[in-house]
Amino acid sequence: MASVGLQFQASAGDADPQSRPLLLLGQLHHLHRVPWSHVRGKLLPRVTEELWQAALSTLNPSPTDSCPLYLNYATVAALPSRVSRHNSPSAAHFVTRLVRTCLPPGTHRCILMVCERSDAFASACALARAFPLFTQRSGASRRPEKKTVTVEFFLVGQDNGPVEVSTLQCLTSATEGVRLAARIVDTPCNEMNTDTFLEEIKKVGKELGIVPTVIRDEELKTRGFGGIYGVGKAALHPPALAVLSHTPDGATQTIAWVGKGIVYDTGGLSMKGKTTMPGMKRDCGGAAAVLGAFRAAVKQGFRDTLHAVFCLAENSVGPGATRPDDIHLLYSGKTVEINNTDAEGRLVLADGVSYACKDLGADIILDIATLTGAQGIATGKYHAAVLTNSAEWEAACMKAGRQCGDLVHPLVYCPELHFSEFTSAVADMKNSVADRDNGPSSCAGLFIASHIGFDWPGVWVHLDIAAPVHAGERATGFGVALLLALFGRASEDPLLNLVSPLGCEVDAQEEDVERDSKKRRLV
Repeated sequence: MASVGLQFQASAGDADPQSRPLLLLGQLHHLHRVPWSHVRGKLLPRVTEELWQAALSTLNPSPTDSCPLYLNYATVAALPSRVSRHNSPSAAHFVTRLVRTCLPPGTHRCILMVCERSDAFASACALARAFPLFTQRSGASRRPEKKTVTVEFFLVGQDNGPVEVSTLQCLTSATEGVRLAARIVDTPCNEMNTDTFLEEIKKVGKELGIVPTVIRDEELKTRGFGGIYGVGKAALHPPALAVLSHTPDGATQTIAWVGKGIVYDTGGLSMKGKTTMPGMKRDCGGAAAVLGAFRAAVKQGFRDTLHAVFCLAENSVGPGATRPDDIHLLYSGKTVEINNTDAEGRLVLADGVSYACKDLGADIILDIATLTGAQGIATGKYHAAVLTNSAEWEAACMKAGRQCGDLVHPLVYCPELHFSEFTSAVADMKNSVADRDNGPSSCAGLFIASHIGFDWPGVWVHLDIAAPVHAGERATGFGVALLLALFGRASEDPLLNLVSPLGCEVDAQEEDVERDSKKRRLV
């Protein structure tokens, strides 16, 4: 699937499924609302109306089900009819699974996605995750043909009109962002080092007409970025802080997205073991998500000032590596005693959020990172963890997650009880906790917040995506859809407005979502 082109069209047109294999996908009660007249041109002459109706009657999703309609050329698949309150009404994770397992093989294929308009964004992003871009399999380079999957949405429910061109463009931008982020995370460090990541940033900047600000290597040390420099100074490819800035006229607030971009994490001198180090190419998942989301947000018309801050380093081992007991001066002006070189992400992010606060003047700072293994224990494989100084934004993150499919659940925010874990006798703080059984994911986020100050009047949001950044051995592009949905009210795009939980219509929109999806939920 690595060379698949994904296209969203208002109408995929008619075709014999033997020449263009077809997957029809949706919740069962939605599939029953698709008139035969709409699908006949995609199924005839291989599938009759009687066979189509018989297939629908055999489906019994528990939680999903599928039925072949004609050999392996046409399949109908049913999503869960109901989901719990902490899941997305779109059942996004099941969309990805069913596409991977049920989409018939072929060079040119079609997916007919049946859903409500409010679920189209999440469903499209879920579809994109099924088609990763990166591969180094030798056979892939020898295939001359370019595979394509055409996606058509059939909308049901109250707002069931045709899919507008603007909606298709939004879905294209969002899914390109998801696949970009996943490709970067899937790429190993011998290809995706800090130099290569900077090239990815410059490429996006060139596409958007933005020249990035880049601070590298010894300049980081000179200018006081002791966190980023200390983590990356032993690597062959030097560390960097890079910034893409979107500054439209008429902006009313300044937002900074800060991404952890550890292109590989050996753990440093506090080295990981042979079973925990494989997969650490994914430690740049936060920065990858910021890049994919920034590209899509700007393309869709972001009305506020938006800075994408990338904290890039390779946590390597060498004569110049940071040692436990070393003390670093970070950009915040605070000193940190290193007691664990494998707690490096918080060090680079501390510099990033400090820069966003001091130099960029951000009103809202969101950092996103594959920060702690404990996140997967705290909130599981599918839900990112959110830690924030704002109860409103905590609720908004959860709502946005359900709307876009990038699920989120809160961590305990209690600095007065937890921050003492970092007490140092010789510096302002240590970089790792004294007690690993005392909310380590919460504590790790609080370390970052301490470098802008717990009394900072702005909004600070921390997203730990360590577990959901991948599913098995493939990256998911997690975080792109979440950032787009969470800040959708700042966009000119109607679909992003629809999936955003923020703004004056928060309460009314939440009531609508609950009412529209109550038949699909288990309380």
